Amino acid sequence: MGPIRQKTGIFGGTFNPIHYGHLLIAECARAQFGLDRVIFIPTGQSPHKEYMGADMSQHRCEMTRLAIQGNPFFEISEYEIHNTGINYTWQTLKNFEQEYPGNELYFILGADSLFDFSGWRHPERIAKEAVILAAVRGVYDTAAVDEQIRCLSGLYEGDFRRIDSPGFDLSSQNIRTRIAAQAPVRYMVPEAVEAYIREHHLYKL
Repeated sequence: MGPIRQKTGIFGGTFNPIHYGHLLIAECARAQFGLDRVIFIPTGQSPHKEYMGADMSQHRCEMTRLAIQGNPFFEISEYEIHNTGINYTWQTLKNFEQEYPGNELYFILGADSLFDFSGWRHPERIAKEAVILAAVRGVYDTAAVDEQIRCLSGLYEGDFRRIDSPGFDLSSQNIRTRIAAQAPVRYMVPEAVEAYIREHHLYKL
């Protein structure tokens, strides 16, 4: 019997700002699939979203670092932030395959990304590099996610699974809108993240 392979979760996102929905998804994935660590990777220059600049990238990293402190299973990587040019998921996974040789990689994403998956660069490579873990979020319910998983499993050689997590419909965009309107975001983001946002006057109109 060979050595037990460690399981590393990869959770990419803009985290602008990171909120309790992100943390809940990561913790549910960790517990359900026995992950040894979950690495939060704030996106750098994404092919899907407008680049927000170096200053905002550092703010996003710092908020993520504050949000995950205290959880020994959570880590942060600034790999994409420091990687110049467009960051593609298949390349990021390749990097972490080299950084954690022999580990089994689990790529965590939301339901919206699961439904966009075939439009990503080299989805077949992503499916080959990691087990894909999808969280139910937003307008997509459990049945819709399960059906998409069946569809993608037929298209790609990979392992697609659903994360069993409670419905927690939060979005960073909604939080930014609330902050701009001076509405409360307590219990939506960790206290340390809220304090950081206010200290640095982020998301104001």
